[in-house]
Amino acid sequence: MGNFLFFIAKLFGWKIDPKAPVGVDKAVIVVGPHTSNWDFIIGKIAFMKYGIPGKFLIKKELFFFPFGYLLKKMGGLPVDRSKNNRLTDFAVELFDKNEKFYLVFTPEGTRKYNPNWKKGFYYIAQKANVPIYIAYIDFATKTGGFHSLFEPTGDVDSDIQSIKNILSQYKGKFPENGIY
Repeated sequence: MGNFLFFIAKLFGWKIDPKAPVGVDKAVIVVGPHTSNWDFIIGKIAFMKYGIPGKFLIKKELFFFPFGYLLKKMGGLPVDRSKNNRLTDFAVELFDKNEKFYLVFTPEGTRKYNPNWKKGFYYIAQKANVPIYIAYIDFATKTGGFHSLFEPTGDVDSDIQSIKNILSQYKGKFPENGIY
């Protein structure tokens, strides 16, 4: 299925950066800029090409039949976002229970412009003691892939600014929504 989807992406002019992530069995993956629902589709194709079974947290209300089955097959993990449910601890447990685990986030938290990123991805990486892989989707060059590995320093605001600086070189489908 992955090769077929990759072929379709190529038909539309998309390329997957050949620089695949190596040597890391567990990581938080931050993808940006996130300005369109197409980001998920292109990102999923790239992850399949790399052989990375990325998981993502999604509100449990979307896990109804038959959509819920499809979301789980694509890597979705249902979470209750309506209350304080120790989401960071839940995510850390997932890292602890799995030999290989990749948890994907779009830290803007929305497809619209948001200068105030959600910081949960950072706290999860820090508490699980895993690196952050920075991934991108660039509509200007029709390329998606992994930029680099980032080790959290503990200075959350400075580290997030560094990640934003890296991702600012890429353009979303709607660039005005992904200004960093």
